[in-house]
Amino acid sequence: MRGILLNICRILAVFGVLNAAAFGFVEGEDYIKLKTPIANMDKTLIKVFSYACPMCYETDKAIALDIAKELEGIVDFKPFHIKTQGVYAKEASEIFAVLLINDKDNGISSVFDKNSQFNKAKMAYYKAYHDKKERWKIGGKSFIKAGLNASGLSEDAFEILKKDQRVKDILDMWNMSYDIAKTYGAPTYMVNGKYLINSKYANSTDILISIVKELADK
Repeated sequence: MRGILLNICRILAVFGVLNAAAFGFVEGEDYIKLKTPIANMDKTLIKVFSYACPMCYETDKAIALDIAKELEGIVDFKPFHIKTQGVYAKEASEIFAVLLINDKDNGISSVFDKNSQFNKAKMAYYKAYHDKKERWKIGGKSFIKAGLNASGLSEDAFEILKKDQRVKDILDMWNMSYDIAKTYGAPTYMVNGKYLINSKYANSTDILISIVKELADK
């Protein structure tokens, strides 16, 4: 009976009729608790993504901003780029880490801020790869240049910042998510670094928000 009620609740939540969290979510069905959590991630929503992942692009276009607005003050959004999907995934991770640090130094705390260099580069790579079918066949330098041009960061500044210990720390932290992405795919959402949300809710705004709100206090 409880399973039937949960399914009904989720259907209604999609249409804004009920809040799915009112019935609670089930560990092992709606989310799993990771055996090895990512430390120091309390009150965060991690999205494991790749510039080469079509669903990552679609969710960022369709629901990411709405989710961020609804969860403001509840969790901080943390993007984790994986270096194992896409020809230049390793370069992309380095660029994204540098831009996150540069955003922070410029007083930009949200990756959805219109002035976020991280967001500008991310969306530029998404559009080039998925919409224009760009593959940067002439090499990694052209890939890096495309991201820097979109973000507005100079090559000289990039070369300096990528040596920053904070960039290395971000890349090391992202390494913790690679096994998770390998097992569960992308995009993958995690709350507090230890609760992994069932991927079938990745494109359902209402249900995803409800699950995050419930798990944020665990």
